[in-house]
Amino acid sequence: MTVTGNKDTRSGFGDALLELGRSNPDVVALCADLLGSLKMNAFVKEFPERFVQLGIAEANMMGVAAGLATAGKIPFAGTFANFATGRVYDQIRQSIAYSHKNVKICASHAGVTLGEDGATHQILEDIGMMKMLPGMTVINPCDYEQTRLATLAVAEHYGPVYLRFGRPAWPIFTEGMKFEIGKALMMKEGTDVSVFATGHLVWNALEAAKILAAEGISCEVINIHTIKPLDNEAILESVRKTGKVVTAEEHQRNGGLGDSIAQLLAMKMPTRMEYVAVNDKFGESGTPMQLMEKYGLGVQDVVAAIKRVLS
Repeated sequence: MTVTGNKDTRSGFGDALLELGRSNPDVVALCADLLGSLKMNAFVKEFPERFVQLGIAEANMMGVAAGLATAGKIPFAGTFANFATGRVYDQIRQSIAYSHKNVKICASHAGVTLGEDGATHQILEDIGMMKMLPGMTVINPCDYEQTRLATLAVAEHYGPVYLRFGRPAWPIFTEGMKFEIGKALMMKEGTDVSVFATGHLVWNALEAAKILAAEGISCEVINIHTIKPLDNEAILESVRKTGKVVTAEEHQRNGGLGDSIAQLLAMKMPTRMEYVAVNDKFGESGTPMQLMEKYGLGVQDVVAAIKRVLS
C-alpha cells in the first residue's frame, strides 16, 4: 500500500462529478449555497444548464431532486452532511426513499473533522438515519480516490444513495484498488483480530495495525466503504479466522457501522467486540485532529480497542 499524497475526500466527489458531466448527459447537479465547499464549481462552469442553485433551502432541494429523477435525470444533490440528513429527513423519506427515486444525496463535511464550525454544523448520526430508510444505499469512502470511484459508481446504480465524505486533507492510499458497491475491501490480512473501519478511520486502523505489528499482533484491516448493503460474507469470513472484532468509525456508536456488524454477528456468529466511535456526545469547535483525539477516534484509540478485545 502506497501513499500518493494528501487530499480532501470532497475533492474526489467534485472531480468525479465533472467526469460524469462529460460522460453522462442525464447527470444534473443541485446545491444549497455551498458550491465551493462541495467542490462543484468545475461542473457548474462547464455545464451551467445542468445545475440548479437552491440557496439555503435544503428541503426544497430534495423535492426538486425527486422531481428531476422522476423526469429521468440523475440528480446529485449536495450540501453539508448535517443539512443533507437532519434538516431534511422528512423530505428524503417521503419524496425519495418511499418511492425509490434515483437521487444521489451527496453529503460533505461529515463527522467531527468538519472542525472549527462546531457542533451545529457537524453530524455524527447521519449514517444511522440513512441506513434505516428502506432501499437506501449508504456509502462512506476513505480517501480521495475511493470517493472519486464511489461517485462514478453511484451514477450507474439505480436507486437512492447516501454518499458521505469530508473536509480535511487525508492520505490517499487506495490508488489502483477497485471499488464495487457492497463489496468490502481487504486492506491488510491478519490472524489475531478483525478491524472493520470506514471513512477516515480506515487510515487510522492501518496506522494502528502497523504499531501493533511491531508488538507481534497481527491485525486484519477491512475497509467497509458500503455500510448498506453490508458485505456480510466478507465480515463473517474474517471473523471466522480471527474470533475478535474491532469496528472504527467517525460516527456515534449508536446506529453506525459497529451496530450493523454487531447485529450480523449476534445472528450468525457471536463474537467479542469493541467499538471505536463517539460515545453519545455532540461535537464542538476545534481542529479536525484535536477533535479526533478528544472524541476517541485517533490511532492510539484504535490501538487501545484492539488491545482490550485481545486481553
